[in-house]
Amino acid sequence: VWITRFWDADSERSYQELFDKLDTNNDGKVDVAELRAGLKKMGMFRHGAAQIVLTGDQNQDGCLDFTEFTKYLKDHEMKLRLTFKSLDRNNDGRIDASEIQQALAELGIEINREAAQKILQSMDIDGSMMVDWNEFREHFLLYPAFNLEEIIRYWKHSLVLDIGDSLSIPDEFTEEEKSSDVWWKQLVAGAAAGAVSRTGTAPLDRLKVFMQVHSSKTHRINLIGGFRQMIMEGGLMSLWRGNGINVLKIAPETAIKFMAYEQYKKLLSSEGKKIETHKRFIAGSMAGATAQTAIYPMEVLKTRLTLRKTGQYAGMFDCAKKILRKEGAIAFYKGYVPNLIGIIPYAGIDLAVYETLKNTWLSYHAKDSANPGVLVLLGCGTISSTCGQLASYPLALVRTRMQAQASLDVSDQPSMSSLLRTIVAKDGFFGLYRGILPNFMKVIPAVSISYVVYEYMKTGLGISK
Repeated sequence: VWITRFWDADSERSYQELFDKLDTNNDGKVDVAELRAGLKKMGMFRHGAAQIVLTGDQNQDGCLDFTEFTKYLKDHEMKLRLTFKSLDRNNDGRIDASEIQQALAELGIEINREAAQKILQSMDIDGSMMVDWNEFREHFLLYPAFNLEEIIRYWKHSLVLDIGDSLSIPDEFTEEEKSSDVWWKQLVAGAAAGAVSRTGTAPLDRLKVFMQVHSSKTHRINLIGGFRQMIMEGGLMSLWRGNGINVLKIAPETAIKFMAYEQYKKLLSSEGKKIETHKRFIAGSMAGATAQTAIYPMEVLKTRLTLRKTGQYAGMFDCAKKILRKEGAIAFYKGYVPNLIGIIPYAGIDLAVYETLKNTWLSYHAKDSANPGVLVLLGCGTISSTCGQLASYPLALVRTRMQAQASLDVSDQPSMSSLLRTIVAKDGFFGLYRGILPNFMKVIPAVSISYVVYEYMKTGLGISK
């Protein structure tokens, strides 16, 4: 690597030579494009260039002069020194594969010995299968991530992806984020992204609910026919029925889930230790159940408002009043049992698939970069959420049917098991997957809208770094 030939930590000349090498147009400044080209030539992950310039650019002119460049390198090296010391568990001045494994395990990433050695090899210049301070510094000097926690931050996913179901495990926040205002800003950005995403995909969501409740073997509803039916009955705007309350429930659900998750994590984990994946799943599922219990009446209202005919209800309060008067308070918890049971397969499979995809990516690419890039992140999140939905869909269908039944007599209400048996007897096994097509059709637009809005919100709230 060409950086090695002139790198000397204490020499001003070494900084100057490196700077001159990067400054290809000789204007006394290094911009993002020049730095990116330089990193590429060094065989490094060049997408870190923008972050380096952003961090070191003190006069906000969009590039680094020699003074800014030198200051960035010196500050960065100090941080790298601390990271190196934290990795070097036995204080022998070198890092081996087991120390890399141990450090990643504490951050919730389990990798095998072979993967740890691959990471080590990417830094090991002399072939000793050990990395000393000089090798470590050289590898990470022009690499913006100086902390192993950075790897985890790239792998956050649940806040960004809102596909209309909030059953996934809540996100992790570092202690640093919790003590600053970053955590609530991320929650606000996530809620706003969810609101725009749900509104954008509301027609497909309404069609899904419509097909779950009204479609059967004898009365088939297809995509075009379903949309035509809804537009003929209530006009174009009727496609957004039920969206208001669907958006409204994001804020209380997110807040309750986040607070409950933090409390359950404290109960399940030892003081000062990172929570293990299985305990994180238990805490996340319990937090999801707590949030669902608190906001479940809004779920029932959403289903009724989504399925309402023109003029049936004046609004959500009128709908709540009529349900309470005709069916009693218990009606607000119709379908609660299948909904609660559905959290386990959804959250479990979502987390398991995501962790598997994440660890697979890391085992092949962690030596090149901690940052997998937007497409990999969105791909992993989309696949894991879709698998979770697929597993819990029959329970979601039963829940929706139970919510939709406006029976005055509680004894007339079919139980979850009898409803499952009836659907399978009438429509076969695939009857449990009615409405799955519009549900899957909304995943990619929902994820895309969520991500774009989330990034804009983060920039607006000042947490875009």
